[in-house]
Amino acid sequence: MECPKCKHPNLEGGTLAGAISVQWCPNCYGIWIPGREYETWQKNQRQWSLKSDKRQTATVGIEFTPSPYDSKAALCPEDGHYLSRTKVPFSRMPFYIERCTLCGGIWCDNGEWDILESLGFHTEIDQMFSPTWQAKARLQELAERERQVLIEKLGPDIGSYVLELAEVLADHPHADCAATYILRKAELKRKEI
Repeated sequence: MECPKCKHPNLEGGTLAGAISVQWCPNCYGIWIPGREYETWQKNQRQWSLKSDKRQTATVGIEFTPSPYDSKAALCPEDGHYLSRTKVPFSRMPFYIERCTLCGGIWCDNGEWDILESLGFHTEIDQMFSPTWQAKARLQELAERERQVLIEKLGPDIGSYVLELAEVLADHPHADCAATYILRKAELKRKEI
């Protein structure tokens, strides 16, 4: 089986997450996850995750540089069809994973599975290709960017305080009163200067 990205002639067998039989490239270190293997593993994960939800969606502190092959189109190593791509919204450095629409196989470039796992997305790769999932991901990405801008503008202490206050007020029926008060105070301070 040929690597869909770097065209190395032979993918080698291996195991991922202790249970998924995969093929990996000894040249670019990408991983091919056969659709049936992933589906079987995913069903077991869903049963386990109902008992203990380990999702971690925070991207703070995760360093990742996408593979140089990330932007390269690829063909399915099993059936030769083009792999469909979907963006993984990683606040500092988004990347793409690919999936064959025919056999359901998944290609992860070097390091991408680890990031999916740390974000808690590794059990829902099939859902990541849906417009609904992508729309939610874009909203989360926007919220994270807004959060980062707020911290950059106000500094970490005040920024964190404002974010915490916003969470406290989010469900309060008179949150608009607090927002109006803060805005009015800021305007008065500006006029004094």
